Amino acid sequence: MLALGGLGRPAQEQGDARQRARTARDLSREGAAAIPRLEAMLSDPVVEVRVEAVKSLVEIDTQYSLDPLIAATRDADAEVQVRATDGLVNYYLPGYVRIGLTASLRRAGSAMRARFTDTTGQVIDPHVQVRPEVIEALGGLASRSSSFEARANAARAVGILRGGAAVPKLVEALRNSKNDQVIFEALIALQKIRDPAAAPGITFLLKDLNEKIQIAALETTGLLRNREALPQMREALERTHSKEVRRAALTAIAMLPEEENRGLYDRYLDDKDDWVRAAALEGLARLRNPADLARIEKVFGEERKMSPRLSAAFALVALGKIEVSEFSPLQYLVNTLNSSGWRGVARAFLIELAREPRVRGPLHEATRRGTRDEKIYLAQILARSGEADSLPFIEALTTDTDTQVAREAIDALRALRSRLP
Repeated sequence: MLALGGLGRPAQEQGDARQRARTARDLSREGAAAIPRLEAMLSDPVVEVRVEAVKSLVEIDTQYSLDPLIAATRDADAEVQVRATDGLVNYYLPGYVRIGLTASLRRAGSAMRARFTDTTGQVIDPHVQVRPEVIEALGGLASRSSSFEARANAARAVGILRGGAAVPKLVEALRNSKNDQVIFEALIALQKIRDPAAAPGITFLLKDLNEKIQIAALETTGLLRNREALPQMREALERTHSKEVRRAALTAIAMLPEEENRGLYDRYLDDKDDWVRAAALEGLARLRNPADLARIEKVFGEERKMSPRLSAAFALVALGKIEVSEFSPLQYLVNTLNSSGWRGVARAFLIELAREPRVRGPLHEATRRGTRDEKIYLAQILARSGEADSLPFIEALTTDTDTQVAREAIDALRALRSRLP
């Protein structure tokens, strides 16, 4: 629960406070010109007034709102902290306040209730630059607020904003908090930031008794490529009775291409769980041993479950099967970009594969003849993994007759150019 102040005041003081709160609420209509007055209201002794001032600052939503919102993250009241946090994110990711923690805030007597929803996929575009002061404020809030909700919400915000400078604060939040939501949000934030320096600070969570935390820690450890944690990851795989933990553990191990893991991949290649089979195939893909080609081709031809078949296609392309034809593995991955249920998997595989020039060539050509969804997601993939050789193909998509393709290509072009030297 988020504490709500203001109870027990004399009637006259309550009346004055209500008027000040109404004034703060009405000032949002004046736009940026009202920001100095709203900023002064952030020092009001009554929390309801400060809440309304923050809400108005968020609604005005200009660059001039940022400094007052940064100041509001240091407020003693949790609701003010949460609303200021979501307002800062909203400036860089428009519309966030409609889905963030602010959207679920409800008054319940003398407290506010809030419910976290799944927004793990939210993240700003790579070319968006966030002011360092914003990240510093949110990192401090994630590690020091007396409210677990405010800390978890700030950790989530750091991840959405790719706040690499706050990684030490996120690791501190992991170690100092006993609250599962704070720990989970900090782990997801570290997944989005992808700073390998954070990896050692996560290892102790690989044995966490909360399955949700353990799975997130395994996923994060794999994404951060922490080879030193392989013994703990193997232990988690071997000892668990949970199919979800087993899937997460083998998938994480598969991200770390070590020949010593081959025995695990061989053992689980025929597992009854199709997600485990998929993880084993991903492990073989990253070992890149040509001797595995024949049996992976057999799996690709015979497998009927979507997850392992996509992983087999990924493995075949990684092993050099880059030709594009009706039934080729690379074409299968590109075709899957049309599937709302599976495009996320195919997109992730293609982002990894497109780092190789030999794979980018066929993907460049696919941008010329693809469907709307193929063009859109190929532009995003090349924005993440392309090099200068990808620029002409994304530029061509910016003039596509489909306006949605053109808009996405413009964003992709901006993102790619921001990465290139």
